[in-house]
Amino acid sequence: MNPIIRFLKSIEHWVLLLLHVCGLLNLLMIFMDPGGLGFISLRYYTLVSIYLLLLDILLRAITDTHSALRPRNLLPDLAFIAIGLFLHQADGVFQFYLMGRQSYLIIRWLSMHSYEGRFIDKLSSNPPVFLMFTFMITIFIGTLLLLLPIAVVPGNTISLLDALFTSTSATCVTGLTVHDIGTYFSLFGQIVILLLIQVGGLGIMTISSAIAVMLGQKLTLKRESLVQNVVGASTRVDMVQLVKSVVLVTAIFELIGAALLFLTFRHDFISPWQGVYYSLFHSVSAFCNAGFSLFSDSFMSYRSNININLVITSLIIVGGIGFPVMVDVQKNIFRRFKISRLSLHSKAVLVCTIVLLLMGTLIFFFGEYNATMKGMSFGDRILSSYFQSVTTRTAGFNTIDNGGMSHQSVFTSIIMMFIGASPGSTGGGVKTTTLVIVVVAMLSLFGGNRDVNLFKRKVSDDIIKRVLALITGSVLFLSIMIFLLLQCEPYSFEKVVFEAISAFGTVGLSMGITSALSVGGKIIIIMLMYLGRIGPLTLIFAISATRQRASYQYVEEKISIG
Repeated sequence: MNPIIRFLKSIEHWVLLLLHVCGLLNLLMIFMDPGGLGFISLRYYTLVSIYLLLLDILLRAITDTHSALRPRNLLPDLAFIAIGLFLHQADGVFQFYLMGRQSYLIIRWLSMHSYEGRFIDKLSSNPPVFLMFTFMITIFIGTLLLLLPIAVVPGNTISLLDALFTSTSATCVTGLTVHDIGTYFSLFGQIVILLLIQVGGLGIMTISSAIAVMLGQKLTLKRESLVQNVVGASTRVDMVQLVKSVVLVTAIFELIGAALLFLTFRHDFISPWQGVYYSLFHSVSAFCNAGFSLFSDSFMSYRSNININLVITSLIIVGGIGFPVMVDVQKNIFRRFKISRLSLHSKAVLVCTIVLLLMGTLIFFFGEYNATMKGMSFGDRILSSYFQSVTTRTAGFNTIDNGGMSHQSVFTSIIMMFIGASPGSTGGGVKTTTLVIVVVAMLSLFGGNRDVNLFKRKVSDDIIKRVLALITGSVLFLSIMIFLLLQCEPYSFEKVVFEAISAFGTVGLSMGITSALSVGGKIIIIMLMYLGRIGPLTLIFAISATRQRASYQYVEEKISIG
């Protein structure tokens, strides 16, 4: 090797090391206020980072012409260098990009030196792990976009942690926010949040597969497995048809919902286009069970409006029952008018959803009759109780003050949020089918039955094991996170538990503490929202998939319980 090239290579290694150090410092900045560092100016630090990155690009261009001079490799670096140099108050954007860039380089290096370079293959062959990474990447991109100065209204700034919090909440369709969406973020920022809601609600793999289908491409077996994992199909189905149905059903319901909402919003705004925008935003947010609202009080101002209440709750219910159920209902009821032909999964979801809605409405009606609903008319009380019963399970909108609810209503809300929506839906929680299996298993035990039967079908032992693992893992994870939150936050036990389970169930309801959370509290809530969206079982499968199953069994022995 040429001595000059060898010398430049050594400089390149040192520059890369300094960039890694900058990436680590940027990660640490998430936990602190960069403006509070008295010994360093954030602007000077950004300029040093930019010059290091430019030097790295120059050295790679000289020493490795095969990869460095490709425009598609240079374009992201040059774009964010330009943002950091010329865009006002964009230091945070560049620093966050640099952190992600260096993290990617480290992961790529590890992948090339681990498992003999088979790391990426192992990643793509494990659908749960790949699903986790796609959500991480989406959250990262959303954070970058929300860090842009044009994402907030003039005069406002957003910290790296708050941008990460908002991006995670939108991608995981939760609805918890540290800033008011309608007044703090600009139109650009609101559109970014809306796109994250849509992508997070449908699932990244579902959307990319839909694009591939529209372009005439065939779905690979790996992609079909990933889509099946996202939409929650319990049996082998035609994935191309399912993807088409998911996208078509989503578009139809969101457009119909927006049109119906516009009937009310057109009278509330001077500009009809603003009414259209508000209608579309809330329709997408409701169908995806996100709970993001452009109104500071959510829908409390519309608690008496029948159209708003019924349209929003209908979108939440449809989005919360899951795409496989929608397809099954459309095929067997709207076409053949045969309820008996519905799958066991669809029957369990529909029955559980109806029972929870009725029970929730009754409990909230009596629990809040002389509390947050005091002074309302009888009709408004019924409407607010029904709305609260629907939204508490996973959506996050509200027409009553959550901070003023009675203890019994708070307790009911916590249980409903923990249960959540249904598998393959846009909502979170441990899912309605899990509750059905637990109840049926308990009844079978009381009835002396050896098998767990539901609608004249036997539930497999493997499903019961998954239910046990899901509930145990969820309770254990929540207990740890709640304990840490209680250490970080000065609020009451009731408010902290409510906030934690709301995040885990991707609900988005709060008793008024989200915006005042500490740095540690926000990070814990981010973790809860992320795991709540991908599902605890996804994490369990991602871990267990890397281990080989034992080819032997131990001798069975009984143990006393209860």
